[in-house]
Amino acid sequence: MAKAWTNLVIVESPAKSKTIKKYLWAWFEVKASYGHVADLVKKNMGVDIENGFEPKYEISAEKKKVIKELKSLAKKVDTVWIATDEDREGEAIGWHVARALWLDIEKTPRIVFHEITKPAIQHAIKNPRTLDMNLIDAQQARRILDRLVGFELSPVLWKKIRGGLSAGRVQSVAVRLLVEREREIHGFESKSAFKVVADCSAKTKGFKAELARKIVSEDTVRKFIEAAQVSTLTVKSLETKPWKKSATAPFTTSTLQQEASRKLWYAVGQTMRVAQKLYEAGHITYMRTDSVNISDTAMKAAEKEIKKRYGADYAKPTKYKGKTAGAQEAHECIRPTHMDKDVAWANAQEKKLYSLIWKRMIASQMADAKLEKTKAVIDVSLAKQDLIAKGEVIRFDGFLKVYSEGKDEEHDADDAKQDGMLPAMEEGMIIKLKQLTATETFDRHPPRYTEASLVKKLEKEGIGRPSTYAPTIATIQRRWYVVLEDRAWKERDTKIIALKGGKITQEVIKKVYGAEKKKLFPTDMGLLVTDFLVENFADIVDYHFTATVEEQFDHIAHGKLAWKKMLTDFYGPFHEEVSNAVDHADRMTGERELGIDPKTKKVVIARMGRYGPLVQIGDQEDENKKFAKIRPGRSLEDITLEQALECFALPRNLGDYNGEEVQVNIGRFWPYVRWGSLFVSIPKPTEETPHDEPYTITVERCRELIDAKIKADKEKIINEFEHEGTKIVVEKGRRGPFVRFGKKNLKLPKDLKESPEKVTLEDILKLAEEQK
Repeated sequence: MAKAWTNLVIVESPAKSKTIKKYLWAWFEVKASYGHVADLVKKNMGVDIENGFEPKYEISAEKKKVIKELKSLAKKVDTVWIATDEDREGEAIGWHVARALWLDIEKTPRIVFHEITKPAIQHAIKNPRTLDMNLIDAQQARRILDRLVGFELSPVLWKKIRGGLSAGRVQSVAVRLLVEREREIHGFESKSAFKVVADCSAKTKGFKAELARKIVSEDTVRKFIEAAQVSTLTVKSLETKPWKKSATAPFTTSTLQQEASRKLWYAVGQTMRVAQKLYEAGHITYMRTDSVNISDTAMKAAEKEIKKRYGADYAKPTKYKGKTAGAQEAHECIRPTHMDKDVAWANAQEKKLYSLIWKRMIASQMADAKLEKTKAVIDVSLAKQDLIAKGEVIRFDGFLKVYSEGKDEEHDADDAKQDGMLPAMEEGMIIKLKQLTATETFDRHPPRYTEASLVKKLEKEGIGRPSTYAPTIATIQRRWYVVLEDRAWKERDTKIIALKGGKITQEVIKKVYGAEKKKLFPTDMGLLVTDFLVENFADIVDYHFTATVEEQFDHIAHGKLAWKKMLTDFYGPFHEEVSNAVDHADRMTGERELGIDPKTKKVVIARMGRYGPLVQIGDQEDENKKFAKIRPGRSLEDITLEQALECFALPRNLGDYNGEEVQVNIGRFWPYVRWGSLFVSIPKPTEETPHDEPYTITVERCRELIDAKIKADKEKIINEFEHEGTKIVVEKGRRGPFVRFGKKNLKLPKDLKESPEKVTLEDILKLAEEQK
């Protein structure tokens, strides 16, 4: 190290260290710990329960080299500064680093900042504090409690359900939310009603109007249309009133995750990874926060930029107050560090997310949008119901010039609401009826959760905190309790009764419904584990209890509760529940007897197997029992006998194609078409290809997939050789060209990778020898 360096600043990541180093003086060096450096030991839970829940930490194996380097540097400087992130996790990382370097915890300077800018960093250096043991204790309490739950609860699941399962304090509650919503959907009874929309005109300008309420009875609909056919339509009343719409607060962690999901289709984990890069590059403030607070400096900078870009009328400096109970430390919102930069990025993902953050922040400091709403009530002389027409026009766009908030669910369009103003009308005016249409509509079940709406629900219930939303959602998917997927639409008959050209007509058309895009579905294992936990560990999956535990962590962080007392109060009743479940809880398989197979006269059972849900013909004692995987979209809870027997239709033989048999089946991971020695994956069904599944796919579609696969495989081949009876192929791969040598794959060095078409057999034989 150069002798000029007298100060060492330690942060988590190399990207962050690089940015901070630019803003510090020449005698400061900045190094990274690469995240957490220590964790609880795995042996004996890593917690000494008998000794007041004393944790036992160890330096992670992959961090020993990092700590060795930091120790060496620390000995050569006058002062070591801890500059890890400002939340509880960051405080704990800083504490573990300080302990590993044998620093004096009470004297080591700790600096915090909400943004990585020169003023913020230099201000932090001039105003250090020491490590906050309250924040560290709150993090320790969370880590230890989660270790206790995981280590004691998971073995119970292994014994009572299946090996390899796990449970967690927050993840199990998140899965329960999804399970309860799914059962609510399955129990939902959709009822139909008719939506009546009129195409009208006033002074030759057309507009739409509709009945205020839908009509349930088809007979009543027809009577209304017949009455309207011979009625005079008159403007009964007109109402015009001003209306304003205010901007939303700048982003918190959860609202950023929600909006990035709605507008950019980013997963919550993806949003946090991209935001982390923007923060570490100095473009935005800290991205884990539940605060909507904006500093005075940022407000003034935003006001200046708004006036410069849009004019003084658009500026409206606004302070926001958060609604989140138990918000963590006094952070700022997520906002740009420089308001005059509307573009900041290293790649396309960062560009899009930064633009979203910039627009939301600027819009939050802009004037209200001013609108004018018009409502016309139209009397249908011989009918008992009025038609309603609504118009809306923007008089001053205000913040809408920059930003409009997204929505979680798209609802039926309001046909009576005009895109603009209604035509000029006055009370008593006669309205011309051009067409009247009554369309059968169906009640929609409660929406399934997206990642964004699940984050919103977790925040509303007080479950978890900004730093836990993304890891929780990632964990429940990784453990296969939940899947994030699209599901194809279905069709149903829809009645339409219309009055047009003086004639009343009725028809039945096919309309699609029920398509799901990027929705979270609980798996059969998720349902089974949730049922077991609800029955035997009611507190662990109770929403209020989980939220109360989060509040207790907050109290520890503020020095209002001793962390060891909190753990003592939790562990006693929990450990008793574990012991009781081990001794008395019944084993769960989710087994259901569906009926008798008409061919074999054997019982048909649906149950959870070693590799997932299955159906079985024959009981457990039957030596000739048959098994089949349950079709995607089906569940152990609601599969019928007929649906179960369909599962045994595979493999399906669809005939010959060019002399080879075409067979369809489901592999361990996905469905496929087999044609001779060629295997072709069957893509997921879409609106264009709804029959792309093994039970319904046609031989014509299989031929298309086979031909496409053959063509793609040919296009991948750059060159071919043969050596001593072994086929050798130079081909294009996802990560660049490589050599397929029999059953082995060989990497190409950089010089050969640049011109793979020039690779010779001698080159390949040499590589094969080098890469044995």
